[in-house]
Amino acid sequence: MADIARTVARDVRIHKSAHEVINSPDFKRIVAKRWSVSGVLLVLLFVSYYGYVILIGTNKALLSQKVGEVTTLGIPMGIGMIVFAFILTAIYVVWANQIYDPEVERLKGQLKPQ
Repeated sequence: MADIARTVARDVRIHKSAHEVINSPDFKRIVAKRWSVSGVLLVLLFVSYYGYVILIGTNKALLSQKVGEVTTLGIPMGIGMIVFAFILTAIYVVWANQIYDPEVERLKGQLKPQ
């Protein structure tokens, strides 16, 4: 009988209103973590893109060096920028699928059933 009472008490404690979940430390922690991950990836992307653009504007001689008969160094570097953006996107997707989404589902499970 005591086990049933503890289970019922635990279930009552777990179910929260949306306001309670939004104000909970767990929710604030996961939102802060999402902003941190997004911010770091955003800074990496901006630094790489703007670095490439600044390099184009300041050191055309470097980018105009031939790496083949007709291809200059600027072309593979531009392709590298696109690949780097895809890699950053993949990092975010893996993080979101493995860490963020399970935490969100756990928090959603705490909501009162409607």
